[in-house]
Amino acid sequence: MKALYKSAAQPGFELVDRPEPEPGFGEVKIRVLTTGVCGTDLHIQSWDSWAQNTIKAPLIPGHEFYGEVVTTGEGVTNTKVGDRVSGEGHVVCGMCRNCRAGRRQLCIHTVSVGVQRDGAFAEYVVIPETNAWVQNETITPALGAVFDPLGNAVHTALKFPLVGEDVLITGAGPIGLMAAAVVRHVGARYIVITDVSEPRLQLAQSMGVDLSIDVSSTKIHGAQQSMGMAEGFDVGLEMSGHRTALPEMIANMNHGGRIAMLGLPASSIDIDWATVVTHMLTLQGIYGREMYETWYAMSAMLQTNEWLYDAISSVITDQLPAADWEQGFEAARDGAGGKVVLDWTQV
Repeated sequence: MKALYKSAAQPGFELVDRPEPEPGFGEVKIRVLTTGVCGTDLHIQSWDSWAQNTIKAPLIPGHEFYGEVVTTGEGVTNTKVGDRVSGEGHVVCGMCRNCRAGRRQLCIHTVSVGVQRDGAFAEYVVIPETNAWVQNETITPALGAVFDPLGNAVHTALKFPLVGEDVLITGAGPIGLMAAAVVRHVGARYIVITDVSEPRLQLAQSMGVDLSIDVSSTKIHGAQQSMGMAEGFDVGLEMSGHRTALPEMIANMNHGGRIAMLGLPASSIDIDWATVVTHMLTLQGIYGREMYETWYAMSAMLQTNEWLYDAISSVITDQLPAADWEQGFEAARDGAGGKVVLDWTQV
């Protein structure tokens, strides 16, 4: 099979022939149709310090994908050959305290597809049956490929009650844009999103935000005044990981405000802990998706709201043949557009 391959501990990928994987007990083999390009994949490609400390080459990367089940291993009970599926990329142990209590997203032995085990930048991938999410016929291959990042957005957005609340989102990347659409769907009052990319801020307008702010030239506090907000934001979604985003968010939260943090900072962040304490703020880290409540939630929302379906689909701004993967990675790294999807039927 054709696959993107990191053959050694060094920058870059190669599009090469690799042996097809075969499913073991409780696993399914999937013919990959589409994959999304994630920031994690960019780190692995560039072989930065995070990748050097995390990845053991050789490896086939890729963890956002959609495809068709072609073979099932012994012990598979529900998933059938021909099912169209998206993949949950976190493979859990099933035996630690959190797993046994039903909190699988908190498994301390999590192994990630495309990070610690071979992934989906290939014509075939193998995952446990429990990680295969069977999609209905309304989900396009491109949309099916981005259920992983959509799940991140939904997990973050739904962490705190939103109905009637004023919401600040820092970071208008693909996940921040998806979160904005979800927040609007759920019923927030005002939604403000920040970034420094003008194309992404323009795209945010179609996600239902009330105001998009270029924080390189405008302060968030001015947004409150322009919309007549008497108090600060009730809910904050930090999606950027930028060192200035969280301190700015804290400074603009209402007393008792709640912040969900998905963005991973590249360096330490100094924040005003006195404000966190005296304003009684809640800071909640978010990682991945709740397994599998988030999957049920995002599937149900897409099935019942045509506007949300179209808004999430519009975040996919680049679709290319997998043979043009280098162009796709360049588009993802550029940071001006939305989600990049590769078509593995064209490789």
